[in-house]
Amino acid sequence: MIGISEQQLMAWLSPIIWPFLRTLAMFTAAPVFSQKAIPVRVKVGLAFLVAVCAQAVLDQPMVAINSPQALTCVIQQVGIGLAIGLAARLVIAAMEVAGEAIGLQMGLSFASFFDPASNAQLSAVSRFLVQIFTLFFIVVNGHLFVLVAVIKSFDVFPVDGSFLQAVAQMRLHELGSAVFESALWIALPMMALLLFVNLTMGVIARIAPQMNVFAIGFPITLTVGMLGITATLPMMEQPFLQLIERALSVFGGGFL
Repeated sequence: MIGISEQQLMAWLSPIIWPFLRTLAMFTAAPVFSQKAIPVRVKVGLAFLVAVCAQAVLDQPMVAINSPQALTCVIQQVGIGLAIGLAARLVIAAMEVAGEAIGLQMGLSFASFFDPASNAQLSAVSRFLVQIFTLFFIVVNGHLFVLVAVIKSFDVFPVDGSFLQAVAQMRLHELGSAVFESALWIALPMMALLLFVNLTMGVIARIAPQMNVFAIGFPITLTVGMLGITATLPMMEQPFLQLIERALSVFGGGFL
């Protein structure tokens, strides 16, 4: 009969349990991975597979799972994993904010739909941009960048139980401000274009008061907005990539 001691069991589990917890926590918040269409069993299995593959290249301290320090380490891994997922989620949130700003200028703020992925009401333009850039996130291997960020984060935030110190080092509040800044810059060309259209409609209303500007203004604004989105979509690629780089660089360096 082959006997397995407690020390041997801890030596086998300890290198796997910490990347497993960090990866699984990331799956609950990161775009694509957090989709409700993905079963929980698949997420758990994928997190375990990532942990098994990554444990060989990670230099982790030996922490006994039944020790008091293990509880603080669990909190740290879950917190860092959620932070990585949140950082990636903020990239998509920037597109949501940009879409809301553009939709407001187009007069489509009333056309809102329930988004089951975010459990929130999104305008038609915002929903369109979120879907487009979620697909683009996959095309540029953003989901792989997030997984790499989890592995590299062990170099920046080692397993030591110092969760509060890790939170202070992440400075996620600065990333949140960067999201609104990026969203404004992304939406600015469309907002300027639609503002020019509205000013033109105002001038026409003053020159020809008998013309019903409200009857023709909405179709013109909607048409110009759709054409403008089509023209500016390729220009949004580089800011989106830079935002991914900025969001994930906190956890271990450049990815793109």
